[in-house]
Amino acid sequence: MDRPMNGWASGFVGVLIFSGSLPATRIAVMDFDPVFLTVARASIAGILGLVLLLLFREKRPARGDLASLAVVSLGVVVGFPLLTALALRHVTSAHSIVFLGLLPLATAMFGVLRGGERPRPIFWLFSCLGSALVAGFAICQGVSASLTGDLLMLTAIVVCGLGYAEGATLSRRLGGWQVISWALVLSLPIMLALTFATSPASFASVGGAAWGGLAYVSLFSMLIGFVFWYRGLALGGIAAVGQLQLLQPFFGLLIAAALLHESVSPAMIFVTLAVVACVAGAKKFAR
Repeated sequence: MDRPMNGWASGFVGVLIFSGSLPATRIAVMDFDPVFLTVARASIAGILGLVLLLLFREKRPARGDLASLAVVSLGVVVGFPLLTALALRHVTSAHSIVFLGLLPLATAMFGVLRGGERPRPIFWLFSCLGSALVAGFAICQGVSASLTGDLLMLTAIVVCGLGYAEGATLSRRLGGWQVISWALVLSLPIMLALTFATSPASFASVGGAAWGGLAYVSLFSMLIGFVFWYRGLALGGIAAVGQLQLLQPFFGLLIAAALLHESVSPAMIFVTLAVVACVAGAKKFAR
């Protein structure tokens, strides 16, 4: 398998893993405070990342990489998890799909600004069309509106797109799992302190489902998913592989339907096929 195809395969696995993030977060915030959930998941993943770095005796990143690692940390370790956790107290996970449809566009734009990529003009047509299909599909499902939730989700998309592009650029030099591990370790002292500061007085009222949600977002969403995702972006191109995120809402809706009993329209299959066509078109014209 050549380098670009390796990137697409790795990116697809990352998208599958990330698809469970919003449903798992929504389950977790039913019993956990959003701030505690954010810092706890980062702390757990940070400890695991530190163990991996020590186990494989990875060299410390260069001084010039620290600023980029800080951007990754603020974008995907703190910003996106916290903002989505807060937003999901105001909107359903199905409503958040509207904004996830904008994430590939945000990632591609930051890929141009931070990664130096230059997709062909027709790429943007496919990318915009795919985002419009995802957002339009979610709106047609009759999702409820919340100004607070919408603003939080929109901000989350911007910081996440920046974190993805910055991390992918770094991955070309440091490696995918190394980037997310160093970003987690960089924020670990603060995250651990905040975990203890925001910890509830008792965990007696926390159900098994919420613990399961915390485990998923800590292990898979915060660490394992990024190992595949950053590798995919670095190998296949930030703008191109980033379009795979257009499929994430549909995987997420299936998970939400199974776990949260949220309704899914039969029209989803047709929109999914159209989105797949847009991803294929974007892939063809990304370079």
